[in-house]
Amino acid sequence: MTTLSEPPARQHSPSETRLRVVLMLEIQDGAQQRFMDVYENLRHQVASVPGHVSDQLCQSINDPRQWLITSEWADQETFLEWVDSPAHREMVKPMHGCVSDTFRSLRYIVLRDTSAAGATGTRAPLEVPSDLPRTAPAGQAGPPKADPGPDGVVRHALTFTVKPGTEPEVARVLSGYTSPKAAVDDTTRLRRTSLFMHGNRVVRAVEVIGSLGDALRHVAMQPEVRAVEEAINPHLEEARQLGDPQSARAFFARAALPAEHQALAGSPAAGRPHRHAVLYPVKPGNGQAVTDLLAEYDEFATVDPTGPVAGSTVFHRDDVVVRLVDLRVPPEADPAAALGIAGEREANVLGRLLDLGPEVDLRTDAGLRAFLAARAMNPITDRTSQES
Repeated sequence: MTTLSEPPARQHSPSETRLRVVLMLEIQDGAQQRFMDVYENLRHQVASVPGHVSDQLCQSINDPRQWLITSEWADQETFLEWVDSPAHREMVKPMHGCVSDTFRSLRYIVLRDTSAAGATGTRAPLEVPSDLPRTAPAGQAGPPKADPGPDGVVRHALTFTVKPGTEPEVARVLSGYTSPKAAVDDTTRLRRTSLFMHGNRVVRAVEVIGSLGDALRHVAMQPEVRAVEEAINPHLEEARQLGDPQSARAFFARAALPAEHQALAGSPAAGRPHRHAVLYPVKPGNGQAVTDLLAEYDEFATVDPTGPVAGSTVFHRDDVVVRLVDLRVPPEADPAAALGIAGEREANVLGRLLDLGPEVDLRTDAGLRAFLAARAMNPITDRTSQES
């Protein structure tokens, strides 16, 4: 164990080391259980924030009103970007009604770790692409981000919203670019880019063999891609400056829509499957539950090598859930498969998790077709990258 007077093994700048955040708060009398319920919901949302490593909730053994939340972050910059964002302010609003005036936040750079065996030392900083969500360390609860699927392909998506009324122009611009060449380097290759819109929300899904970070950086440098991104900048609801590294990093953090579950049938579909996407109207706080239900369906559906589902990816961030599915039949020929609903039980559960309105009953064929028509995303472009 080191003494207080002993200097660190080497000096680290804040951008090179992990950050420990300590939040001290006092819970109102009678609000402890409500606070626990709020925290249970928030912790899953915070776990999906780029740069988040872990957190703990503690209660004082001397005064049950005193609580402590500690969290660890990959670096100072990613935490500060998140804590100063509108998304963070909206996320923590439910907690304010449980907390009294005592509300203190302390932030520390992690310089040394001590293991259970007694070894000490300074950990190396996490090496992650600056424009991607960080991958969860081994053993951390929660789904890893940017991991290869069962076919060795890395799938990831970005989502953002545009100003209402600009959707036709944005769709025109996004559908008009030239696909970059597939080869990034000796080990990384772009495979496919699929772009969808629903209302003013844009979802761009990419498939990569190799390094996702290297592939996205390569794409961002292509003149034709940069021209498209500059053309849609004036139409975005949240401004971005991709030429500014800090602004670009913040944009990619906000826009990240990780692939939480991937499923692939044992045999390939004959011909080119129908690629289809659904944006689910998730009730607040139910994003993870909807994702889990869809993942359960896809694991079952892809067991049958002749079934309607050839492959599926569920993208999830907070309460934004998008299911991208390759179907052997047109979506309208099997709306249940297109939506990921196996039967009445799943329809009932999903109906409680989604904001369907009083007239949509997912247990009926008419209800499935109405929901599919309302929530299917409009395909803008679906391209396989050029091989040469």
